[in-house]
Amino acid sequence: MNYLNIEDPVYRFERHVNNNIYVDKTMMIDIVSRYIDKSDFSYICVTRPRRFGKTYNANMLAAYYTKGYDTKNIFDKLKISQTDDYLKHLNKYNVLYIDFSDMNDRCSSYDEYITNIKQNIKSDLESEYHIDVSLEAPISAAFRQTKDSFVLILDECDSIFYKSFMSEQDCISYMEFLKNLIKDKLSVRLAYMTGILPIVKYSSGSALNNFSEFNFINDRRYDEFFGFTEDEVKSLCIQYPQLKYEDLEYWYDGYYTSTGKKLFNPRSVSSAFDRCYCGNYWTSTGPMSEIADCIEDNVDDVRDDIVQLVAGVPVEIELMEYLEKDDNLDIRDEILSSMVIFGFLTYRDGYLYIPNHELMLKFEKILNRKDMGEYNEIVKQSKLILKATQEENEELLANMIEEAHDKEIDLFHYNDENSLACLLTVCYIYARKYYRIKREEATGKGRCDMIFVPQRSHIPAIIIELKVNGTPHEAIDQIINKNYVDKVKDCKEILLVGISYNSNSEHAEYKKHHVKIEEYKK
Repeated sequence: MNYLNIEDPVYRFERHVNNNIYVDKTMMIDIVSRYIDKSDFSYICVTRPRRFGKTYNANMLAAYYTKGYDTKNIFDKLKISQTDDYLKHLNKYNVLYIDFSDMNDRCSSYDEYITNIKQNIKSDLESEYHIDVSLEAPISAAFRQTKDSFVLILDECDSIFYKSFMSEQDCISYMEFLKNLIKDKLSVRLAYMTGILPIVKYSSGSALNNFSEFNFINDRRYDEFFGFTEDEVKSLCIQYPQLKYEDLEYWYDGYYTSTGKKLFNPRSVSSAFDRCYCGNYWTSTGPMSEIADCIEDNVDDVRDDIVQLVAGVPVEIELMEYLEKDDNLDIRDEILSSMVIFGFLTYRDGYLYIPNHELMLKFEKILNRKDMGEYNEIVKQSKLILKATQEENEELLANMIEEAHDKEIDLFHYNDENSLACLLTVCYIYARKYYRIKREEATGKGRCDMIFVPQRSHIPAIIIELKVNGTPHEAIDQIINKNYVDKVKDCKEILLVGISYNSNSEHAEYKKHHVKIEEYKK
């Protein structure tokens, strides 16, 4: 068999359960099972970024539903076994499991791809039901011929759209194929589909409009099953104490369920525990190029937004729940909404944020792109800016910051400390190689503008306080008087940096920057 009641997802799920790093998501089965034989509600499409558990959950559902296997010994140990209807659906259904990303390496056309899938389906039905199926007949007709019913699990359904050989007509034909695959509602008891982007991105008219879609923006049903919750990560930290929860939170947290629960990137957390080290695991699988793809058609529209997000300033937006059927993202809200769906940004209470440090590192690289214009020129100077700070060269630092401010960048034509902080974030991009930079860090007596926590013992900690229409000396006094140094009190060397800017156009020192750097004496 190629797809019908196959052992592959059963084997993969059992192997996953036996991994050292395993988080039980089987309660999702209880929710999905409620929609078996529920007419229009039996068609479920879950879209998530890559490596967020789509295939794992698809394998789990197949392992639970598929006839011909006894997976009770696996699920008896898991959460689903505690539900009232646990045994009602266990190994009770003919399951057609298709991984649409699985194709021959030498596949060079859509016709070759889809013909292989059709032949595999019809071969399975002929073998199992001893019927004669015409290759030209619709798939739905073949299902009716069996006089049986099926659960369809269709994983990575949009993977084919990323192939260079796909034409617009190919995309239309593929959507029609999927429509015909699930067309006969008498034969399909449940259809569960996964992908990266919502179906509407590729479909038109009535194609697949009977599916209920659940993505990173609108999912209030399955959201906690795609990602690790705070409690799940803390539980893993107890099992594997070599990693601290605070480090995992800094690197991989930043997503939320509809009820406000924190969600961590599951791929990255698992990899960090496996390697006993927090690093770039999810973003190394491809999303960096997709971030660039999202902005390339209108980088001007989102350039300032990206800088504010990198600076830790949330960006207000009205999210577009479903993207238009258009290959080019050229409207600001559409670009930023797509970045939420891809998992590059997170959305909460009307504002966008960069979720975590892992993605922050990727967005910082975006600022190095030539099409980021004068931002890119400032980034090139960031190494010298950090060096001037560490060497306590006040005059040089003031001049470089002032030069950056004089660039023709609307965002930096500032009159408040928030805009000044955005500028300094770009100026100190290079510093993130050696520091964990915290903005608006809460302390016992206030909020410090910027704290640079060293990741290497031989470099000084840096605390920066900003003053618009004040003096750098006042900024230094505030750092000391409000005990901001408590955040880095264990560092051997601490540099206090006060930066001021005059925004009064009638003042003699209008647009002038001043810098004061002092070594903190313990």
